[in-house]
Amino acid sequence: MTGMAALETHMAGGLTTVCRCWAITRTDGRSFGFTDHDRPLGFDGLTFRADTGLSARVLSQSSGLAVDNTEALGALSDASVTEADIEAGRFDGAEVCAWLVNWADVVERALQFRGTIGELRRNDGVFHAELRGLTEVLNRPIGRVFQKPCTAVLGDRACGVDLAAAGLTTDLTVDQVSEARLFRWADIAGFEADWFARGRLTVLSGAAQGLWGMIRGDRIGSQGREIELWGPIRGAVAPGDRVRLSAGCDRRMETCRAKFDNVINYQGFPDIPSEDWVMAYPRSGDVNSGGSRR
Repeated sequence: MTGMAALETHMAGGLTTVCRCWAITRTDGRSFGFTDHDRPLGFDGLTFRADTGLSARVLSQSSGLAVDNTEALGALSDASVTEADIEAGRFDGAEVCAWLVNWADVVERALQFRGTIGELRRNDGVFHAELRGLTEVLNRPIGRVFQKPCTAVLGDRACGVDLAAAGLTTDLTVDQVSEARLFRWADIAGFEADWFARGRLTVLSGAAQGLWGMIRGDRIGSQGREIELWGPIRGAVAPGDRVRLSAGCDRRMETCRAKFDNVINYQGFPDIPSEDWVMAYPRSGDVNSGGSRR
């Protein structure tokens, strides 16, 4: 008898011993288990802790394509969900699975929910997590956009550029950092100015390991090489920490050709006529070769 069938038999008996268990798997691979039972439970290689005060609202699910949302709340803890990790965004987009479990025999269980964490709030030592079902992805727009700039993200499947290739990334030890947003080095040999603009800075070691930010500017000045992020890294970054800089792309066809030699995968439409060209009309004295569109 499967676990779900055994649980159904148990539920039909009238006297039940059931509770709920949640597993949260962050994007960095760390997993956490919680239960609303009064003692820890374990299955699938994970221990579900009972000392977090975690509970959830009734889950409303439908058989159509409507988005299934609910909310969970629990106590902030140094050993599980911490305020610092929430502030750093480590739980953003984490996968969530929820089971109904017979705590007297955890083999008897049924998966009731699977999705991701949406909005995550904290106050007065308690966190509130919005749980979004698998149908949430149906809210995302899909398809291509008819525009001049490339619509691909540098390094994704549509783009095809291998960011691990030589010359596109470099690992450095932080020399100077201000407000976890402005990084300075005496020099970054082998890379011209603006090479990393619109790219990505990823923290490889230290308290903020695994966090990253988008690069706003990459300048060479009197104080050396300066990398500025759009927003601060949501964790403590200190001199001596290791970071990785990845090249950026401004989504222009010229950049795709000259910087990445990848024009064959360009996902934009560079020859879209401008409004002036649309309003133009032929004249006998002009050369009507189509070249003026460029």
